Amino acid sequence: MALTPEDLRYTEEHEWVRRIGPTRVRVGITDYAQSQLGDVVFVQLPDVPRTAEAGESVAEVESTKSVSDIYAPLAAKIVVVNEELSAAPETVNADPYGAGWLFEAEVEDASALDITLGELLDAAGYQGVIGG
Repeated sequence: MALTPEDLRYTEEHEWVRRIGPTRVRVGITDYAQSQLGDVVFVQLPDVPRTAEAGESVAEVESTKSVSDIYAPLAAKIVVVNEELSAAPETVNADPYGAGWLFEAEVEDASALDITLGELLDAAGYQGVIGG
């Protein structure tokens, strides 16, 4: 069974979102997603800074099975990427909710971020998506 931490928000496209500041979030792919991909061999991270719309493809994760697009879970400016993944893409498999994060994004307004995060799936909602 896939690990789905209660303190995160999720998208139906299998990204997780963790609030790390009033206007900043960290984004990665879920444990379920990495398990479906198999061994991750390459991560194409977005250029920073980059403005992205919600649902826009901003990165790719390549595994031994396939290449998967990673989508921006919200409209925001991508400000930081996890450079460690260039040398160790397998970290996405080993620690998807920790060291395997992909990027950080910033929005202008904390109250707008509250609303956006509220519109994403909670852990129970995401479990429903993956049949958990």
